[in-house]
Amino acid sequence: MEPPLKFRHLRTFMEVARLKSVIRAAESLHVSQPAVTKTIRELEEMLDARLLEREGRGIRLTRTGEVFLRHAGATITALRQAMDSVSREVANAAPPLRVGALPTVSARIMPQAMLSFLAEETGSIIKIVTGDNAVLLEQLRLGELDLVVGRLAAPEKMKGFSFEHLYSEHVVFAVRASHPLLAAGVDVLDRLGDFPVLMPTRHSIIRPVVEQFLIAHGIAALPVQIETVSDSFGRAFLRRSNAVWIISEGVVAGDIADNSLAVLPLDMTGTSGPVGLTMRAESLPSLPLMLLMQAIRTAAQGKAEAAGI
Repeated sequence: MEPPLKFRHLRTFMEVARLKSVIRAAESLHVSQPAVTKTIRELEEMLDARLLEREGRGIRLTRTGEVFLRHAGATITALRQAMDSVSREVANAAPPLRVGALPTVSARIMPQAMLSFLAEETGSIIKIVTGDNAVLLEQLRLGELDLVVGRLAAPEKMKGFSFEHLYSEHVVFAVRASHPLLAAGVDVLDRLGDFPVLMPTRHSIIRPVVEQFLIAHGIAALPVQIETVSDSFGRAFLRRSNAVWIISEGVVAGDIADNSLAVLPLDMTGTSGPVGLTMRAESLPSLPLMLLMQAIRTAAQGKAEAAGI
């Protein structure tokens, strides 16, 4: 290819596509805005195609851009894997495993899965990170993660990914064990606005599910909302207040089992969603990763059977 395609072209394009903004991409890459614009222009000239177009105040991918995004992500992933392979060859080490785990599985599934995996003695270095689903999926797309464990994302977020279903879980309204809303005869939804409510963030998977549930029950707005994906903050805040925490059941399953938290008596069957393993569609898992995935499957099956699912 003349002029030659360089890594900076791919990385810049991926950042602009991810952030949908030249300005924010420049900040993320620590370069100037004109440098980002120039790099994207060079890339489009090489391909003789428009990859991006303006949409209001932001930027969106063209159809050609969406196609190139999939291949660009695969290329960056292949480069990272090649570098990791060389490093492992030099160090004579097993491949590292980088797993993104949503809060819903971090406490419920991953501890038992890790114990089972460590018993295999693969020698792999393991990195487990948590965060918003959107962030974890972007890291997976860029090859910074090998696997994401959690709820199935929206269809438009799953392009280039494969998903293996493990089990389903619903959303719950969790409170401290002595909360006033647990009293007999209380209309929970009628009095919900009397208390602070911890809501999932706007980029979390369950936020649309929660909003749909509230609207369906005539709750258009809540006076006091705190958006968070931090399970440690949620637990600590509920211990000190009469707040209500709207969260995936898996995040607080252990707290409910030991009676430190309780679930408000609401019918949440309509909020059920699949939980499973998300990978890049084109990736071939290493043996250690296959062993870890099997450990996760076994742990998930055990939890599902214990819950009677």
